[in-house]
Amino acid sequence: MKVVVYSKQNCCLCDQAKKALIELQKEMPFQLEEIDIYEDDRLLEKYQLMIPVVEIDGEVIEYGIIHKDAIRKRLQRQMSS
Repeated sequence: MKVVVYSKQNCCLCDQAKKALIELQKEMPFQLEEIDIYEDDRLLEKYQLMIPVVEIDGEVIEYGIIHKDAIRKRLQRQMSS
């Protein structure tokens, strides 16, 4: 399972989201990829007002303030299906 977090540098919400995802990786296995939206104009246009954005297997799950419990539930649901 692949989890992508779209973020940017110097973003406290992004740092909080990454921390929560790293903690969740200790509970369940998944691949975590971080993408800086400022490295791709298309992503910057798409996500600049939403970051951080958490995507699981290509589907946006949460953005802005990331709730660890919501991500955990979604990961568990993905793993059981």
